[in-house]
This record gives sequence, structure tokens and C-alpha cells, in this order.
Amino acid sequence: MKIILKYKIIAISAIFVLFAISILNSCKSTNVVTSKSGAELWGENCIRCHNAPSPSIYSDEQWDAAVQHMRYKANLTDTEANKIVAFLKSAN
Repeated sequence: MKIILKYKIIAISAIFVLFAISILNSCKSTNVVTSKSGAELWGENCIRCHNAPSPSIYSDEQWDAAVQHMRYKANLTDTEANKIVAFLKSAN
């Protein structure tokens, strides 16, 4: 009985450690994404699915609409979308 209890404690401890590690890793990846520039995010997210047009091809208003539309398809956060729009407008 004591051996089974010991294994249960070890298993619960291992699960807790894995859970803590997964939380820490998710925070770490968020920091990496937020440190990326709009140009990097644009290159990584837009070009992976299609050939992205030159930033000068659309007006600022058109880029606002396009990025908001594609934000959901590319699963971008508000921060990422805002950085991409700012990059596109600066290059426009």
C-alpha cells in the first residue's frame, strides 16, 4: 500500500512539473512574438500562404481592411496585426 501511495505522489509531482514547464514555455514564446517587428511578422505570416504584394500597392485604409480580414485566417493576435499594419503603412 505504501509503495502505491509513493508512486501516486511521484506521478502527481511529475504532472505538476510538466504543467509548470508548459506554462513557462508558453510565456516564453509570447515574448518572442511580441519582440518581432511588423516586417518580420509580415514575412512569416503573410508569405507562408501566398505571395504578398508590395506594401505600396494598397492605401492605408485598404491595408487596415486586408489585415483585419486576414488576421482571423492567420490566427494573429491584435498586437501582431497592429505591428504588421504599422509596417505596411510605413512602407506605403
